[in-house]
Amino acid sequence: MLEVILIGIIVLGIICLSVAVLDCNRFVTVTYEIKSDKITKPCRMVLLSDLHNKSFGRQNSRLLQKIDEIAPDEILVAGDMLTATAGHDYSQALTLMERLAGRYRIHYGMGNHEYRLGLYPDQYPEMYEGYMRGLKSAGIEPLINDRTYLPAWNVDVCGVQIDRRYYKHFCQKPMERAYLENLLGMPRKDAFQVLIAHNPAYFENYAEWGADLVVAGHVHGGIMRLPVLGGVVSPSLTLFPKYDGGRFEDGKSTMILSRGLGSHTIPLRIFNPGELVVIDLMPDKQ
Repeated sequence: MLEVILIGIIVLGIICLSVAVLDCNRFVTVTYEIKSDKITKPCRMVLLSDLHNKSFGRQNSRLLQKIDEIAPDEILVAGDMLTATAGHDYSQALTLMERLAGRYRIHYGMGNHEYRLGLYPDQYPEMYEGYMRGLKSAGIEPLINDRTYLPAWNVDVCGVQIDRRYYKHFCQKPMERAYLENLLGMPRKDAFQVLIAHNPAYFENYAEWGADLVVAGHVHGGIMRLPVLGGVVSPSLTLFPKYDGGRFEDGKSTMILSRGLGSHTIPLRIFNPGELVVIDLMPDKQ
């Protein structure tokens, strides 16, 4: 009996390892449709998140090809396109952004890794400055607690950068009621309000602020996904996070949470391939 159990464990381990090798080197495309009477005409958006400097093919050729096939009107970035490791090469992330910027308009929201580079310049010498300089040279101006209005669709896009205290391990610090309003001001009521917010754990706060649509990342789909239970562990090291990937609703607000494209500290994705997200914004004609 013990031998049978041992063989079963070995076989399961081989299966998981094989799946991990596959899932760490592929991505799938998922599409969501969002309707609102505030949206004046259809708008297709691609959401990128948590690339962590990974490359799918030479200079992300496979990812670029798929995005070109989708032909989005706009691109949203929910942060962590690079990894905050001293001396780490961020060329894959920057090259992807440069190549996309030559074809599409990009709305770049900051993740905790971009934020960390700027917060601790002594630990990551020249990384933040170099990356930001590269983005701006490509014509990308990150939305750091800032916004841009897209009149063709009556869509307002905000990017929020929340403080490091909201990324603590093992516990979730409550967010003050007026925190987002102090960072961003009031949401637009006359336009469809999109909020790029890297950390999905505060979806209720984003909804209360007034976001019609929240796009987020950070959780990597829970690293490993299990039937029924979903994602296993979050970057804050909590088990079976409430928000692990997919579509969530809170009142009149919707959150689309990408499972991300890459990984970093735990370089595994098991039953959890990278994810390229397509969001179709549609007028709701009632």
